[in-house]
Amino acid sequence: MAKITEILWHGRGGQGAKTAATLLAEVACSEGMYSQGFPEYGPERMGAPMKGYTRISEDPIRVHSGIYHPDIIAVLDETLFEPVDIVGGSGDGTKLIINTPCSPAEARQKYNIKNGEVFTIEATLISIEEMKRDMPNTPMLGALAKVAGSPSLDAIITDLTKKFTHKFPPKVVEANIRAVKRAFKEVKSE
Repeated sequence: MAKITEILWHGRGGQGAKTAATLLAEVACSEGMYSQGFPEYGPERMGAPMKGYTRISEDPIRVHSGIYHPDIIAVLDETLFEPVDIVGGSGDGTKLIINTPCSPAEARQKYNIKNGEVFTIEATLISIEEMKRDMPNTPMLGALAKVAGSPSLDAIITDLTKKFTHKFPPKVVEANIRAVKRAFKEVKSE
């Protein structure tokens, strides 16, 4: 059976978890891999908890369901730890990337994370400083590139540039690229 990397995104409506999940899947396709990227909504409103899913593989993907045992969990909003079972289904090999000012050790203790490897990134701060708005999904893509190793940072930047150049002015595209690069450099591991 083919090795599939499964990424579970936790965010709130309006934070860009759906966009990050689907964009990462598109980046993987541009690198010649197979992928899926899709959201799961509860009540469809701004601020409501939601999930995004990304699967990446070198072989065709035949599974079409939610992700129950993720390889990587990306948490765009740390306030979701209380109402949502963020770490359910995680194992010793799971990598957890949390948007928080806490260190990985502090986050592990604060959220009682028992297994897996914890990474932290101040994605909200980076997005506000670089993009002048609270949109943590873009920096989280940079952190994920560092943690996962694939798709590459260059592939993410190339794909973001292609997609955003047709939608946004150059200064917005440049700010997003800076946010991705900065998160790639600043993500902390245990």
